[in-house]
Amino acid sequence: MSFFLLVFALAIPFLLIGAVTRIQLLPGLPLASLMAVCPATAALILVYRDDWAAGAKALLIRAFDYRRIREKVWYIPILFLMPGIMTLSLSVMRWTGTPVPAPRIALFPSLILCAVFFIGAFLEELGWSGYVIDPMQNRLGALLASILVGLGWSVFHYVALLQAHRSFEWIAWWSLWTVALRVIIVWLYNNTCKSVFAAALFHTTINVTWQLFPIRGSFFDPHVTGLITAILAAAVVVIWGPRTLAGRAVILHR
Repeated sequence: MSFFLLVFALAIPFLLIGAVTRIQLLPGLPLASLMAVCPATAALILVYRDDWAAGAKALLIRAFDYRRIREKVWYIPILFLMPGIMTLSLSVMRWTGTPVPAPRIALFPSLILCAVFFIGAFLEELGWSGYVIDPMQNRLGALLASILVGLGWSVFHYVALLQAHRSFEWIAWWSLWTVALRVIIVWLYNNTCKSVFAAALFHTTINVTWQLFPIRGSFFDPHVTGLITAILAAAVVVIWGPRTLAGRAVILHR
C-alpha cells in the first residue's frame, strides 16, 4: 500500500502542471504523462529505505535484465502481440462500419517513438513489475495481483486522461483494456523468468501501437480494443492458470 500511496503523491505536481499548462506532448498525451517517472521513483525510494544504495542499484539493473529471457520464443508475443491486437481492432472497426483511415507509418518517426516510449515504459515497469508485483502475487496469486496492479495503473492515469478530454465512458473501456494488459504483462513477466526488460518492451509496444493507430492515435477505440484484449487475457488465464500465469512454477528472482 505504501508504494501506491507514494506513486500517487509523487504524481500530484505533474497533474497540477498539466492542469495549468494544458500542453500536449503528442496528440492525446498531456504534459501530465511525464508522471511516468513516479513508479520508478517510488520504488527506488522504498528500496533505498530498506536496502540502501545496493538495493537501488540492483533495481535499476533489472530494467535491462534481458538475459532472463532464456526462451527467445517469448520475444514473439512481446514484440508482435500488440501490433496484432491493434490490427484486429482496426479490422473489427472497419467491419462494423467505422470509417477508419489507413495507417500512415513512417519508419524514422516510428523508431523515435519506440526510443521515447521505452524510456517511459521502463520507468513505469521498474515500479509495477520490478518492485510491487512479486510480493503481491506471492501472497494473492498472479491473476488477482495482476488485476489489483492493473486497477492501480488505471487510476494512476485518470486525471491525465481527463486533461486529454476523454469522456467517462472512454475511460471506463480504457480501464478494462488496461487491466487486461496488466494480466498479459504479468504473464510475459512470469514466463521470462521475471524479466522487467520483457515487461518494459511489451509496455513500449502498447504505447507505440496506440500512437500509430492509425494516425497519431486517432480513431483509437478502447471499447473494441479493450474487449479484444480482455478475451485474450482470459484465454491466457485459462491456458496458463490463474495462480502463476506460467507454464511451470514461477522462478523467483529478486
